[in-house]
Amino acid sequence: MKKTKNIVLVTLLVLIVGFIYYYIALPPINIHAQGFWYFIISVLAITTVICLITTAIKNVKSHGHVQNINDFVITASDFKSKRVLMSFAITLCAIIIFIIGSILSSPIVNADKYQKLINIDTRDFSADIEQISYNEIPLLDRESATLLGSRKMGSMVEYVSQFEVSNAYTQINFNGSPVRVTPLDYGSPFKWFSNHSDGIPAYIRIDMATQDVECVKLESGIKYSKSDHFGRNLYRYLRFKYPTYIFNEPSFEIDDSGVPYWVCPVKDYSIGLFGGESIKNVVLVNAITGEHVNYKIGDVPTWVDHVYSADLLIRYYDYYGTLKHGYLNTLFSQKDCLKTTDGYNYIALDDDVWVYTGVTSVGGDESNVGFVLMNQRTAETRYYSVAGAEEYSAMSSAEGQVQHLGYKATFPLLLNINNEPTYFIALKDDSGLVKKYAMVNISKYQFVAIGDSVLECEKTYTTLLRSSGITITEEAKTQTITGKITKIAEAVIEGNSHYYVMLSNSNDIFDVSVINALEMMKYDIGDFITFTYSKGSDCNVVVGIGKTK
Repeated sequence: MKKTKNIVLVTLLVLIVGFIYYYIALPPINIHAQGFWYFIISVLAITTVICLITTAIKNVKSHGHVQNINDFVITASDFKSKRVLMSFAITLCAIIIFIIGSILSSPIVNADKYQKLINIDTRDFSADIEQISYNEIPLLDRESATLLGSRKMGSMVEYVSQFEVSNAYTQINFNGSPVRVTPLDYGSPFKWFSNHSDGIPAYIRIDMATQDVECVKLESGIKYSKSDHFGRNLYRYLRFKYPTYIFNEPSFEIDDSGVPYWVCPVKDYSIGLFGGESIKNVVLVNAITGEHVNYKIGDVPTWVDHVYSADLLIRYYDYYGTLKHGYLNTLFSQKDCLKTTDGYNYIALDDDVWVYTGVTSVGGDESNVGFVLMNQRTAETRYYSVAGAEEYSAMSSAEGQVQHLGYKATFPLLLNINNEPTYFIALKDDSGLVKKYAMVNISKYQFVAIGDSVLECEKTYTTLLRSSGITITEEAKTQTITGKITKIAEAVIEGNSHYYVMLSNSNDIFDVSVINALEMMKYDIGDFITFTYSKGSDCNVVVGIGKTK
């Protein structure tokens, strides 16, 4: 009878502790989830400890009355109990299985499988990425959007005392415009208690192109969120509805009508127990009603933008680029090893959000061999072979043009300007406000244009490209002229020397960039010269100097 009572007591204690752990940690009941193994090992370890304590108490009681506290000290004989030994053995087996499973799931023994997690499609930059209009260019980075969101919240007197802005700031395409959206959060557990019956009343939407900030008020409040508690906490709500699903971090998005949703990707593992992470399903949760729909990866609505996280997509390419010749090659010779650069940004393409990042060698040089675009909804990955400056080198070039102002560059955005891959960079002051814009040619990052507006920056950049002979349009095909120099004027544009020349047999002005035609320095007024040039509206751009007869 006492033995049965002890077993029931131990079982009850384990169940209580296990339930509390499960309710707080919310591990999925899935052998591919590391959290599930942490849960199992923790419960087994607690069971072992409880068995050990109850065995010690039993042994003390079997030797008579307790005389002092030392009678309760656990001795070596207590470890010899069959229950303790069995519980300890099961716990040890679980730990061994977890360790072996982790090793067998790693790239160390599965390099080829990891390298083939994604398919890379090599594409043409000019054909894929069209020059976009200014109202489609996201001018703000996440930090600037966060600053604007906080300022907007500070002006909402009816909300600021009870709610705070979430740090989500998900970048999406909303009706053709790049925006960031983020919900409000309850300010504290006490404020949740006062407001949870009505829910969160609004979310913030920031237009990344116009920099307009709107607090979107909802007719019915958000009832399911990350800042809610108990059954309406998003993580707990998902776990109890889908106990076996391994969820990636949910993203806050809005559909085409502005209705808030939580986009909850479901992870799957194809390599061993814990390796080869991919996305197999997406659960959409209406943030207001809690209605949830489970979609297969190929059936996700097109308005959804965040299925694959940027970090997961970047890991995919790093596996692809570094494991071509096996895992050991990444440690020693590093032959043909490529990796993504530090940092990434987003661009809008085909009504989807694509992650952009550069590709460089593992040697740590400051140049890129190309870049990749990765679709966050489908995981489609495109590679573009464009050699040029690494992003942080371009940022330094832009900062160098305004070093007297002390502005700091944001991480670049990739644009197509006159079929030239171009870094677009916002320049911010110490308070985080965008003051100027820069465009840096990827292939020749010494060509930097600065402007107070995007239009001014683009105009200066286009002029710089034309004057340097980089861009030659169809209507500006090259021609040749030979004549006597009648006038020469020198000017410096964006740090580059230019000669403006007139010839005796033409009324046009010829722009000669020293970078492309250094031999111009050998000529003076009265000399004969031959120019190869492209026709321009204000002046002709010289692309070469030939010998005169």
